[in-house]
Amino acid sequence: MGNNSEFKIEGPYIELLALLKALGIAQTGGHAKMIVDSEEVLRNGDIELRRRAKCIKGDIIVVGSQKITLV
Repeated sequence: MGNNSEFKIEGPYIELLALLKALGIAQTGGHAKMIVDSEEVLRNGDIELRRRAKCIKGDIIVVGSQKITLV
């Protein structure tokens, strides 16, 4: 079973790469790009390949065993 958590975003959205870094899933921007490019990120059930995708409140991001709900 994975970890379920919530992440509060400031403003209307957060870009996917910035979110991965803020969550501590990626250590660097390059690492974040690698995670996205290797199709490891699900956004609302679909593989998200856009590195700068604007993630908004209510989105559910899944990376590996981690499930993060944006609030």
